[in-house]
Amino acid sequence: MSRTTTAALLVRRRPTGAGANRWVVLVVLCVSLLLVAVDATVLHVAVPAVTEDLQPGAIELLWIVDTYPLVCASLLILFGTLGDRVGRRRILLLGYALFGVASALAAFAPDPQVLILARALLGVGGAMIMPATLSILRQVFPDRRERALAIGIWSAVAAVGAAVGPLLGGFLLEHFWWGAVFLVNIPLMLVSLPVGRMLLPESTGDGRGPWDVVGALMAAGGLFGVVLGVKRLGGGEAVGSVFTLVPLVAGAVLLTLFVRRQRRRAHPLVDLRMFARPAFSTSVGCIVLAMLALVGLELIAAQYLQLVLGLSPLQTGLRLLPLTIAAMAAGLFGARMLRRFGPRMMVCAGFCLTAAAVLLLLGMGRSDNTGLLLAGFVLLGFGLETTLFGAYESMLSESPAEQAGGAAAVGETSYQLGAGIGIALLGSVMNAAYAPGVASVPGVPGSASVAAGHSLGEAYAVAGRLGGEAGVTLRRVARDSFVHGLHVTLLVSAGLLLLGAVMALRLPRIMQCEALDAVDVELPAPRGVAESRVSV
Repeated sequence: MSRTTTAALLVRRRPTGAGANRWVVLVVLCVSLLLVAVDATVLHVAVPAVTEDLQPGAIELLWIVDTYPLVCASLLILFGTLGDRVGRRRILLLGYALFGVASALAAFAPDPQVLILARALLGVGGAMIMPATLSILRQVFPDRRERALAIGIWSAVAAVGAAVGPLLGGFLLEHFWWGAVFLVNIPLMLVSLPVGRMLLPESTGDGRGPWDVVGALMAAGGLFGVVLGVKRLGGGEAVGSVFTLVPLVAGAVLLTLFVRRQRRRAHPLVDLRMFARPAFSTSVGCIVLAMLALVGLELIAAQYLQLVLGLSPLQTGLRLLPLTIAAMAAGLFGARMLRRFGPRMMVCAGFCLTAAAVLLLLGMGRSDNTGLLLAGFVLLGFGLETTLFGAYESMLSESPAEQAGGAAAVGETSYQLGAGIGIALLGSVMNAAYAPGVASVPGVPGSASVAAGHSLGEAYAVAGRLGGEAGVTLRRVARDSFVHGLHVTLLVSAGLLLLGAVMALRLPRIMQCEALDAVDVELPAPRGVAESRVSV
């Protein structure tokens, strides 16, 4: 073999987008993610203003809030796999354009129906953007150590976006009308679209076989039904309710048929053999458990801070801010921790640290304990982000590069399902522990006790209407019952987190970096012999 041939074989592949510009690409991808993360929470503080202006009914208001995450979660696999087929950058840029148009439509919606439509279009745009950011990141950072750092920055930006949403929404509402929470997206999209077209690399999968349109629609319909059913459970709907049971069953049937279809196809949308790899399937399970704990605990903690301690929404946001800052720190230091400790120890330690934080928060009572809350929220944010970082990095590294979009979509779907299940499961545990405490309060009529058992906020409203000694007693009993329910919920969360720590023991012990990627190299052939194509 000639010296030239030997040198050619030893050349490391330099994929499109790698090199000095890959960090610029990361900035563009992080801006994309920031917009999607902010939009998921920015509307929460604007709901009262929207209600006052558009006068939606109860069902319409529910759809205004839930349509975006519901549509987004349902279409992640569809657009993630479509990006592998037609180009990830193309799907991302189309998502930018749709997100901008839908934001303008939402900002100037004249009635609830148009706002619901706009929120659905925002969900479609978000589903196009989210898996594309991770799959492009997988392509432009072929070296696992650099990719770990990039994922850390990416996850820190996601944490910032979720926290900034309510604060940004509150600031805009103080100075403008509710539509301003959507208008803020438009200038950023107008910049991101041309910059992304110039700087982002195009990449696709192997391109073998046709794209499974029927399978993609089955996955979308199945996820829509499951997520809708889970959200209704989280909203307090009974398991036996037709509006809960039918979506859950229909969604489960469609997803089962989708799995069977993918196993039979020569070129499936999602290669289910990835789940046979312990690192991939374990990472997906860890993402679900981590999000289950995070979202459920954040929701209950916010209610505790406002209803038990009497803090304002702004004060509540500031109290939860240390959680976000700790999550950012964990994301930024995640790559270093991963190199030193490996995926198994990192994810396992993250779960254990989060469980310790939850047990520490058992000290929350009827009076404010600022130091305990600060310590608990810092440990909670750092532990959960450490877990999510290690799980996402392992999942992406275990997936083939040509199926990066499908793998990213699986990860993001796990994220959304974990969040929905967390609200439903921990909310149900909370209600089951809280309601019996207010079922028979001296001097309170039975119908009032039933109403008070729905939530602490409703109990306060009932107490206000009753007035007198009965109202004061109901308010005190309801507050004590809520704290009891909070403690029970925290114990259940700690058990789930320790289960996650045990699950994480299936992850690899060390971080194995790819030293040399596969590359097709043209070899100069001897005279009279056809050229050879060697894969290294």
